[in-house]
Amino acid sequence: MIEQHRTVYGGVDTHKEFHVVAAVDEVGRILGTETFPATAAGYRRLERWLERYGTIAKVGVEGTGSYGLGLTRVLGAHGIEVVEVNRPNRQLRRRRGKSDTVDAEAAARAVLNGEATSVPKAADGIVEAIRALRVVFCSTRNARTRIANQIRDLLVTAPDQLRETLEPLDTDERVASAARFRCSESLDPAGTTKVALRTLARQHQMLTTDLDALRARLDELTAQANPALRHAVGIGPDVASILLVAAGDNPERLTTDAAFAALCGASPVEASSGKHVSHRLNKGGTATPTTPCGASSWSA
Repeated sequence: MIEQHRTVYGGVDTHKEFHVVAAVDEVGRILGTETFPATAAGYRRLERWLERYGTIAKVGVEGTGSYGLGLTRVLGAHGIEVVEVNRPNRQLRRRRGKSDTVDAEAAARAVLNGEATSVPKAADGIVEAIRALRVVFCSTRNARTRIANQIRDLLVTAPDQLRETLEPLDTDERVASAARFRCSESLDPAGTTKVALRTLARQHQMLTTDLDALRARLDELTAQANPALRHAVGIGPDVASILLVAAGDNPERLTTDAAFAALCGASPVEASSGKHVSHRLNKGGTATPTTPCGASSWSA
């Protein structure tokens, strides 16, 4: 019999097409598990399923920055507290194996035990727009760099006249010169190499145009999101976008200096043994300026 006064803790193992949810009560008893489609209708059904068991206290969701983002938004919009569950309970996995149901139950117990406390990013404001643009900005920049390297490498085995003409130039001059090549229908190495270099150079120019437009948009958005950050010495749109994405649309979730240090990957972690007492840095923070652009962490 379902008790409406019962306090319920949920845990969700998220996937692209479906989510598996588990419910436990305040003493850790498993109340049930179920699978729902990863759609707007499925999210509402999942919420109603949890409400059947009592009052929802918290819901732990894996991947709140990826497959679990849609569910996180829906639950948050209905006043349900959501916390990020980053890692499964490995001890439970060793005992019971690996399955979606086990992972969902482990997420629910992590919330109940207080092991999962990270507030997920809201991802509903200007910073989310910056993050989306930054993904494209980084991929465009990487593609342009790859093409510049291909042009350089082609010159290593190019005919002497081409190599002696283009090698002394810097990248921009080399691209501009190669893009103006007049190519014949000749199938000799010199002719085909010129075709290859011209094609790459024109691709480089198109990517440069896109990159300039994306950089201008990031400049505008970062200045709008946090003018004080942009006015700091040495902070341009690139670094500002990294820092803003790390903090998210709800930076108030970083309530303590310790949480901020953990986000920066600078918090101390005890590494003691016996009489030896020492600490090391916790390197589990989010993206830094040296981290690849695709890297992202959604909790602190």
